[in-house]
Amino acid sequence: MSFTYTLWFGFFGLLIGHLPGAITGAIIGFVFDNLRHSQRRQATPEAGGFVGPLFALLGAVAKSDGRVSEAEIAVAERMMARMGLDAAQRQQAIASFNAGKQPEFDVTPTIDELRRWAGLRRDHAFPVLDVVIDTVLAEGNPPPEKMAILRQLAFALRVSDMELMALMAMKGYAWNAGGARGRGGQGHGGGGYVPPQRSTRGPDPYTVLGIERGADDRAVKRAYRKLISEHHPDRLGDLPEAMRRQAESRASEINAAYERIKAERGFK
Repeated sequence: MSFTYTLWFGFFGLLIGHLPGAITGAIIGFVFDNLRHSQRRQATPEAGGFVGPLFALLGAVAKSDGRVSEAEIAVAERMMARMGLDAAQRQQAIASFNAGKQPEFDVTPTIDELRRWAGLRRDHAFPVLDVVIDTVLAEGNPPPEKMAILRQLAFALRVSDMELMALMAMKGYAWNAGGARGRGGQGHGGGGYVPPQRSTRGPDPYTVLGIERGADDRAVKRAYRKLISEHHPDRLGDLPEAMRRQAESRASEINAAYERIKAERGFK
């Protein structure tokens, strides 16, 4: 914690009111320093602080439809390996995943932990959602139980349904929030999962940017700037390399979607 304000206010208090003024100024400065420190802690996630709650939530998602599949276990194991967890962190992740599988497990406190960890950093919220989406879609078209947990997490992280739909579209999921059947055929909760070979051109570019096809050019540019600023890998700080690579992939899809729309509309 920095004591810059404490020193400055104390110094000015000394000039104005000698020792009593210095004491009063130092107290006021300390309050400002403490507020600034609290804001920084809220805005900057603690390194590794997401491991326990994240893997507990993965376990809960996997178990939410009644059984944990090999595909869902594989997602968790793959993330442990890609995150480069050390032995202690790996044991923590396994224990948390197993705890999340228990019938009595309540996801709400765990989601709240992830919300507090991400704080004001939406660019940290999206990589967390990415990992959970991988588990939700591990078996293909997800049941309502999995989607309910995912949407609860998205709401807690201040990510809208439209933004969540865009993230899922990048992974081949076509979701119609109004309840219509998705591209993947039989849809749970109004969506459908399409495997990675879904299209030679990728997902719908308007869905990726979270806008309607009829949006004007200014809305398209505004949506693109907002998304790319929130998803840019350079802003991710101390996240593991695996999650950084996911952010890079997502940023590439956002750029590709924007380029397709520009080419279709003929603007720069």
